[in-house]
Amino acid sequence: MQLSLSPLRGAWLVWPKPPPARVSRPDRPRVSIPDLCSPLRPAELRIDVDPPTATLEDELAALHQRLHTPGDCLYGIDHLPLLNDPDLVVRYREADGELYVYVQDIRHQCLAGTTVFNRLIELNRQADRHLRAPHSRYAPAYQRRGLATAVYRWALEGGLCLMTGARQSHGAHALWERLACEHGSGYVRVQNRSLTYLGVDVPPQVLDDLHTRRFLLGRRWTLDRLRAATGMQ
Repeated sequence: MQLSLSPLRGAWLVWPKPPPARVSRPDRPRVSIPDLCSPLRPAELRIDVDPPTATLEDELAALHQRLHTPGDCLYGIDHLPLLNDPDLVVRYREADGELYVYVQDIRHQCLAGTTVFNRLIELNRQADRHLRAPHSRYAPAYQRRGLATAVYRWALEGGLCLMTGARQSHGAHALWERLACEHGSGYVRVQNRSLTYLGVDVPPQVLDDLHTRRFLLGRRWTLDRLRAATGMQ
């Protein structure tokens, strides 16, 4: 599976990419990522409240209807062989450099949840080509089942680098903690549309700053490569 961001205008995601055009790239050897999971003081970004359940379920119901409405841009979108549950189908689409993933429960005829890999308006054009901020919304009945984790892993294994937004829910924070034990991770300061590397661990007062963000390195990425690609200081 190849998932990467090209330097073209609009940060077009090469894979997965809707038909008709598909870009194949020669496979490259896996880059060994240093172990960043040595015992450190637990770090937490700013924890925000979770969205109200009623509002979330209404949004998911509306999206599910669109997935089955002929003529809608969500109708007939491609699917991913991502989960081993025969009741769950994963579909995706790309629009303006952002990737949208939908998990459908075909047995109960509903949408379990969705993950969106957003562009970050705080970044300059150079960094925007390589970093996306994932945001997930899953109905309570489908939470703690590893669905969002599977989607994030798929993106990271495909070569996409991820960065947190300004705030996280408790569930999102726990998910990032798990993934940081599998992928290179660190903290940056985002200010004036540029990145400054802060290290793999930062003190509490730095974590409290709204400019502090966490990143995860996708497959084949190293810290040096991310620095060079994004212009990180």
